[in-house]
Amino acid sequence: MAGTTPGAGLGEIAVVGGGIGGLAAALRLAGLGAKVTLYEASDQLGGLGTFFHYRSIHLERFYHCMLPSDRHLLGLLRELDLEGEVYWKQTSFGFMTRGELYPLNTPLELLRFRPLPWISRLRVGATGLWGRLRSSRGLDQVTCVEWLTRLSGRRAFETFWRPMLQAKFGDRYHEVPALWFWTRFNREKGAGPERKGYIRGGYKRIIDALAARLERQGTTLHLDAPVDRLDMDEQDRIVLAAGGKPARTFDRVVITAPAAFMRQATAGGRLSPLAAKADAGIDIQGVVNAAFMLRRPLTPHYWVAAIDADIPFQGVVESTTLLDLEDTAGVHLFYVMNYLHRSEPAFSRPEETILDEYQAGLQRLFPELRPEDFIDRFLFRSPFVEPLYTTGYLQRQPPQVLWPHRVYLANTTQVYPEVTSWNGAVGGIERLIERIQSGG
Repeated sequence: MAGTTPGAGLGEIAVVGGGIGGLAAALRLAGLGAKVTLYEASDQLGGLGTFFHYRSIHLERFYHCMLPSDRHLLGLLRELDLEGEVYWKQTSFGFMTRGELYPLNTPLELLRFRPLPWISRLRVGATGLWGRLRSSRGLDQVTCVEWLTRLSGRRAFETFWRPMLQAKFGDRYHEVPALWFWTRFNREKGAGPERKGYIRGGYKRIIDALAARLERQGTTLHLDAPVDRLDMDEQDRIVLAAGGKPARTFDRVVITAPAAFMRQATAGGRLSPLAAKADAGIDIQGVVNAAFMLRRPLTPHYWVAAIDADIPFQGVVESTTLLDLEDTAGVHLFYVMNYLHRSEPAFSRPEETILDEYQAGLQRLFPELRPEDFIDRFLFRSPFVEPLYTTGYLQRQPPQVLWPHRVYLANTTQVYPEVTSWNGAVGGIERLIERIQSGG
């Protein structure tokens, strides 16, 4: 690149999407000397890390935590002088079926897991051990169904693994590559006892710190500004119109939002062929998520899988096994979630109907719960959470460079095989910045 600074020649750059990926991209690009303008369609920055005001605090709409292995995110927090505000606790996992709660965190607990016969318990344990020892080579080409059935046996797969895969991916679970499972398992369980982290004051502190740093660097942040038009003029400049405002021109654009908006925004223009390149035929799973505030704890576990057919959600995250009560306004905070596609009728049902069903489901799981134990409840939905992976996904991932020196993509479809998370998003941005700096 020409010039005297590392970012000289980057010019004016638009960033589409104000989630953690968009904020990290804007921070890195502004630090390289680019003039950055960020466009966020909603009224909040943070993407899946957006928040709601509750009593005197802010809580995330969707549950979040950090792992010690989250080097990309922790590095960013260090840069923002926030790493010292993260606190860590040992957490655990439970499996609930037919009214029984089974802790599943040690070999001894697995041996006590009565829903499986002895031989299946041993084979599940061996699966975990083999998953930690073997490399990931070839696992993108084989499904979780094939791999886990071969290692654990049909009985263990149907009783133990299938319900959790189905909870995450619905009727598309049978297409998910074993590499997805291997990466997720090793992130959670590969380094001794499970530990998770949370930042004092919530994830809003990270968002606010990023926004403040960006504004000091001269970045312009536009909220309530969905991109209406994305094109390229005859001088090969990016043309972008957002939020009903007149179009502006940029030298480059970085898209961190889901690629779904591109078909409409680029229609009829020079960039229209990029829409198919960006979505690559990859569909995205959504989630309907509720936050419940209770007067009492329920289990010692951070995450409890709930797999019975009469339960209207697939898991319970008891956040206050990790979060200090001062970070939840003194209430016990629970998230329950149902992963499903945005096209399914259940995704759009009335809010109170869903909340009533979720609350009834909690009371079926925990009969000791009384109506007076419930303090508050809130429902949040997101149509775009995690790609619906298929075998050979690594070969089908959309490229980060859609048009050299002009149009870039960095969103959740490219995080795999890393786990879709804030850490994965920041890592994706770091890879993109390397490409841009190398002349991509």
